[in-house]
Amino acid sequence: MARSARAQEEIRRFLDIGAVQVAELDLDGDEAVLRPGPGSPPVTHGEVFVLVRRGGRPVGTLLGRVPEGADAKAVLAERARAECGATVFGAPGQPPFTTVVVATRERAGQLARALDSLLAQDHPRFEIVVVDNAPVTDETRELVERKYAERVRYVCEPVPGLAAAHNAGLDAVRGEVVAFTDDDVVADPRWLTELTAPFAADAGLGCSTGLILPARLTTPAQVLLESHGGFAKGFTPRTYDPAHPPGDEPLFPFTAGRFGSGANMAFRTAVLRSVGGFDPATGAGTAARGGDDLYGFVRVLAQGHRLHYTPYALVWHHHRETWRDLETQAYGYGAGLTAYLTAVLVNRPALLPAFLARLPRGLAHARTLTAVRDTDAADGTGAPGDHDERTHPWPRRLSRLQRRGMVYGPVGYLRARYALRAAVREQTAQRAKTAQGAR
Repeated sequence: MARSARAQEEIRRFLDIGAVQVAELDLDGDEAVLRPGPGSPPVTHGEVFVLVRRGGRPVGTLLGRVPEGADAKAVLAERARAECGATVFGAPGQPPFTTVVVATRERAGQLARALDSLLAQDHPRFEIVVVDNAPVTDETRELVERKYAERVRYVCEPVPGLAAAHNAGLDAVRGEVVAFTDDDVVADPRWLTELTAPFAADAGLGCSTGLILPARLTTPAQVLLESHGGFAKGFTPRTYDPAHPPGDEPLFPFTAGRFGSGANMAFRTAVLRSVGGFDPATGAGTAARGGDDLYGFVRVLAQGHRLHYTPYALVWHHHRETWRDLETQAYGYGAGLTAYLTAVLVNRPALLPAFLARLPRGLAHARTLTAVRDTDAADGTGAPGDHDERTHPWPRRLSRLQRRGMVYGPVGYLRARYALRAAVREQTAQRAKTAQGAR
């Protein structure tokens, strides 16, 4: 098929992707409670992406189709009981005092929604810090001071970039553990407790990550992204221990994307500070495009600390909505991946031998990661459900953009370092000028 014809076919397939409802189904013995996902309308007939819970804890997802006129709860509960078996849960334990850091930039509406969900957490003792990153208006500061002043602290970080914002939040942390999430999420009421309780049970734990599911699946871009796994890392808790590298992870610890994502992560505060926080030349808002969270994971693991993934710590993420958003995201993922690897090797040269030993397999992994991924469904239709299934083909253009991003990543990181030094010099000069004028 000629490239132009193939591109047109990909566009047609993309535009044909229909919206999917999002819902939660909590199974408790013979009882079932069905409710819409956060911000979604009540469930009706049609396709439904369902988070299945048992005793309130996430145990799996499924895609159900509710026939017109049928009882949605009965249809979906029957599927869930057949596919999601009973699970034995341990008590989460007593979580330590925690600081939640939310970095934001000119998105006050989304931030308010996120803060409302964070303030509803069942965690016994926590604080919230909002970091306003390189603001151009006073909208965020005014929102925090007007609506959340008694419960939320405001910090302004003039240097642009997500890592710089997270480091500013880290400087303000008073908790034993620091949790990070984004301004475009809705946190489950037990999110913070589930994410931070493992630190009390394991003194060697340096980092924990949690489950990220879609808040809405209303556009083709959102459905396509979730069809290929989205940000979810599955429903099996797992601990990564550098003293006992996992046998099924030959690239460990450099495949940090397997461990979790920045919208749902926590660190022991002293550990994160001991590795210098995040590299400010990585992350969204810099020329590196991303990779700040992956950098943090690898630095903590390389220091000898364990990382724990738990599916019980859930946030609902508002995925990007358009094709252009997916293009930006695909390129940014590729760039962030190689930018963070560059950052790790620049800041921790001792890891270079281990990295070179894994390089051949790493290149093979990169080719697989950016390959044109076909669908597991026979007709190429469907919607997300099981995160191990591909229900829509991944477009070639997005794969090409991800590869281009990977080539660009090291250059982007070096550009970001140069821009950071320039920004710091400018701030230093501005502070000196202000101080001189005050005399």
